[in-house]
Amino acid sequence: QVHLMESGGGSVQSGGSLTLSCAVSGHTYESGCMGWFRQAMGKERETVSVIDSVQRKSYSESVRGRFTTSLDKDKNTLYLAMNTLKPEDTAMYYCAADSSCFAQASYILRQGPSRFAYWGQGTQVMVSS
Repeated sequence: QVHLMESGGGSVQSGGSLTLSCAVSGHTYESGCMGWFRQAMGKERETVSVIDSVQRKSYSESVRGRFTTSLDKDKNTLYLAMNTLKPEDTAMYYCAADSSCFAQASYILRQGPSRFAYWGQGTQVMVSS
């Protein structure tokens, strides 16, 4: 069974940095995909980044150039390095996985959060102005 757990959230001022981690178990990377998502209060959940079965990556326009996702298979950890944070980045951040992803990352990103079957509990990120 796939299990995911996020960590690394916190409070930071505008322009600061945070790195989120997602501990992964029970997931086969070569046939699945993973992603980071966020949900601000009163808003729908949105995709931040996706990494596909061959470790291609795709980012939403709002974070491209500022955020970087990476997967360390040996450590079973998915990362989201967030730089130059803005108040608009304030949200609950979730990692997610799906066991059957064969398309490239850009397509998976466009599919949105609903295609991911397994989710962590989330970690809060707050960026003050």
